[in-house]
Amino acid sequence: MFPLKLVLLVSSSILLFFFSGGDTTKTAPEGLDTTQSVQRIQSFPLPAMLTFAGEAVPLSDPDVRERLEREIIQNCYKHSATLLILKREGRWRAGIQALLKENGLSEDFFYLAVAESELDEHAVSPVGAMGFWQFMKGTASEFGLEVSAQVDQRKDPLVATVAACKYLKQAYGKFGNWTLTAASYNRGMTGLDKALKNQKVDSFYDLYLNRETYRYVLRILALKLIMENPQAYGFVIGPEDRYKPYTAKPLQIDTTITDLPAFAIQQKINYKLLKIHNPWLNSDDYKLVIPKGKSYTFLIPAETE
Repeated sequence: MFPLKLVLLVSSSILLFFFSGGDTTKTAPEGLDTTQSVQRIQSFPLPAMLTFAGEAVPLSDPDVRERLEREIIQNCYKHSATLLILKREGRWRAGIQALLKENGLSEDFFYLAVAESELDEHAVSPVGAMGFWQFMKGTASEFGLEVSAQVDQRKDPLVATVAACKYLKQAYGKFGNWTLTAASYNRGMTGLDKALKNQKVDSFYDLYLNRETYRYVLRILALKLIMENPQAYGFVIGPEDRYKPYTAKPLQIDTTITDLPAFAIQQKINYKLLKIHNPWLNSDDYKLVIPKGKSYTFLIPAETE
């Protein structure tokens, strides 16, 4: 019997000969205008200068330039994911950046949330990090988020943003530098501090790190560039294409709800809308037990503008 690899090789050669009309030197079907293409594959020029939270990015460093270019290319040609980010941005940018500003943080940290979750409140990592800001359960509790069988505030984009602000301000108090603060969100404060001391440097851009953190800040910067000027990077999207912000009124509840679908109907909505506007509801048994002395704020949707 013939070896399997030989059979596959011969079969592939026959198919190639057949579909090329016997001429394997042809590179395109006859009659196809190769001067035009469905998609233009290109590199993108880097800006003359770039900052993160007011701190200059050393674009004169060849390594930094290559790492930034890699992230720009990968996010530009990850078409569907990046286009969905641009659409979701319309719903979430204003609210998240308002909270960042209110907490004394640069609006550039919005792009950190984008890098973490692609603005998907239900995003979950292989290790169990959850939500826009990808909090692990232990870290979430440390920074004031409730994570239980019935409630998971990591999935509430705005409440989780407040918790992320607490982390970022604590990290800045340790490092005194916003770029290192951003890097610590991926590596952890202890791990990043240890790397700085071991390598005897004080800048993120001078560190040699694990692959994920090495790319992390540059991915944030690439997303900032693309999202601030999507047309320059090949994305055609107008205001009408972006998802509209939710409009809802707060409703504080301090007693147990035994039937969430019935509760939704009482609010003149349905259970689906209740879950969409309150993604922190984590219960599969359609009820929310509220201990005495505790309350939760529901967002009850209104028509979007």
